[in-house]
Amino acid sequence: MSARSLFGLVYAASVSSVYFALGVIAHHADGLTPEVFILAAVFFQLTAMTYAEGASLHPEGRGGAAAFGRYAFNELVSFVAAWSLVLDYTILIAVTALAVPAYLSVFWHPLAHGAPRLIASLVVIAAVSADSITGVSGQRLRRRLSIITVDLVVQLGVIVLGVLLVFSPSHLVHAVHLGAGRPSLSGLGFALPAGVIAFAGLETAASYASELRARPGDMRRLMGFGSAAIIVIYVGIAIVGVAALPVQDGYTALGQGHLSAPVLGIVESLRPHGIADVLKFVVGVTGAVVLASAAGVAQMGVSRVGYALATNRQIPSALGRLSARWSTPWIVIVTAAFAAAALVIPQNLEFLIGIYAFGALVAFTVAHVSIIALRFREPNAERAYRVPWSVPFRGGSLPLPTVIGVLASVAGWLALMIFHGGARYVGTGWLLSGLALYVGYRKSQGKPILRRVTIAEQALRRDTTARTEFGSILVPVFGEAIDDDIIQTAGRLAGETREDDPDGGAVIEAIWVIEVPMSLPLEAPLPEPQVARARAALQRAKQVGEEYEGVQVATAIVRARRAGQGIVREAQRRGVELIVLAAEEPAPVRGGARLGGRRGPLDALVGDVSRYVIAKAPCRVILTAAPDRSLPPASPPVTAPTPTDPAAVVGADPGPVFPEPRG
Repeated sequence: MSARSLFGLVYAASVSSVYFALGVIAHHADGLTPEVFILAAVFFQLTAMTYAEGASLHPEGRGGAAAFGRYAFNELVSFVAAWSLVLDYTILIAVTALAVPAYLSVFWHPLAHGAPRLIASLVVIAAVSADSITGVSGQRLRRRLSIITVDLVVQLGVIVLGVLLVFSPSHLVHAVHLGAGRPSLSGLGFALPAGVIAFAGLETAASYASELRARPGDMRRLMGFGSAAIIVIYVGIAIVGVAALPVQDGYTALGQGHLSAPVLGIVESLRPHGIADVLKFVVGVTGAVVLASAAGVAQMGVSRVGYALATNRQIPSALGRLSARWSTPWIVIVTAAFAAAALVIPQNLEFLIGIYAFGALVAFTVAHVSIIALRFREPNAERAYRVPWSVPFRGGSLPLPTVIGVLASVAGWLALMIFHGGARYVGTGWLLSGLALYVGYRKSQGKPILRRVTIAEQALRRDTTARTEFGSILVPVFGEAIDDDIIQTAGRLAGETREDDPDGGAVIEAIWVIEVPMSLPLEAPLPEPQVARARAALQRAKQVGEEYEGVQVATAIVRARRAGQGIVREAQRRGVELIVLAAEEPAPVRGGARLGGRRGPLDALVGDVSRYVIAKAPCRVILTAAPDRSLPPASPPVTAPTPTDPAAVVGADPGPVFPEPRG
């Protein structure tokens, strides 16, 4: 992803909030609306510095506050941040979808309220969810960046025209009537924390940090220009809004009649009327398109956070199942779509924004505290960006902007708990239910509460040739140095208890194939040196594989005319779901195609065994690189087998030495 594409995502998630949050904040802050937005912009800059340091220190895919909390503290703190973000992204889908028909009502007035608005909102949710399931392409990102460019021009145009046509400094002074009780303390207690709804872009940027393809200079320009653009738009629209719709009798129409589409209300109030008549249609279109784009970004956000929760075993992995066609977590996306659809039914923006602020402030508190903790836990770690204005403290450094961010986040969260019932009850209920889910799930799986437990991405996939999780894996071993790596790969894939068999666990079928020459019966006695070597290698495989929690390793020596045939036959007989195979080097003999034979695409890459298994295997095959022949054999010195040796061998009498299966 380029820096420009990332800016498009951040801008869509951040500045789009002006289109709906301005009215709700103005409803409570009235004449102090510009001041509230200025304070929110300051807090935005403090939080942006915190996220920049965290993302440069641990640029984990699908990162953000959850990743910072994981490295600074433990998995439980990480879950709290991630679970809060799931709530926020879901609400962001709902409020942006609810605002789209409000702006389109400039073309058809019934879309501003009632059933038409609800139906249009549900259509938006369904459309962005379907788009998210099919994945994100470069073309879609470029299209989104074009939309953002147009919107940036439109919003700057609204600000410039507003300053030229209606703004007067007296509006910022005479609009405040503190003595008359407007705005009230409770109103400011809600409006100030609600300003953080523009900060979803910070989480978006942090979650894509590891995928960004940009030079350090590009990142500095992105930080500077991106933050400046967001702050200018965020504060400028608020100032023009109070000027265009000034406070009268302690109230502003910005938070009354234009609550659902405040920017549309601003341009409709401009004079002369000719400018307003043209500009309202432009704002109606761009507002609707940008809000729909923001809903898509929010759906991307909830899918990434949900996928991270599933792969880290913080929620049941079945919820993070990936689409076989598009490799997207479709269950998470569909679940978020239904939740967002339920949230838009009351059509109550204020209620939703209050709950959003609850979750956002929890996540930002975790992010700020984590960055402070990492200054002491990892003081010497390389950081491409450091929060400035740090002071020495107890052998480490304390970033003062981050400390201020912690205090502001906690204060805002406490204000919401006091002044907003939705945040107090719904937000707290969401957090407690998530903690119950997390602790209960970890306990039911026998997993630690505070330690990280992950599963591979393959375990979340489903296709027609393999089941969703690998409960049985066939691993041929050959007594080579790469055997340990192959068993460890299988252990990571099978290292979690299956969802459909919580008591059984996963099984690795480790086999050693001995090729019996055609000159001897298949049941001929096996040479003792090879049997001893096979038993030692299988015992080693059992030790390595069972180091992974929930994994059992079964071992056996099998006979076959050819190693590839033996592997495929055992996979069919045992019904395994995956074969993990170390590729052997291709044979040095060349020229088959020149003599009339047919040469396959793998002939120059791997040998006969690997090609045969890939062509004939009844299940998925993971093929690793060929082993380095310069390394010593991995198996320990051969010792006499014990009666309890797990390898099952029939006929161990001395006999002729058979050729090794791998040359």
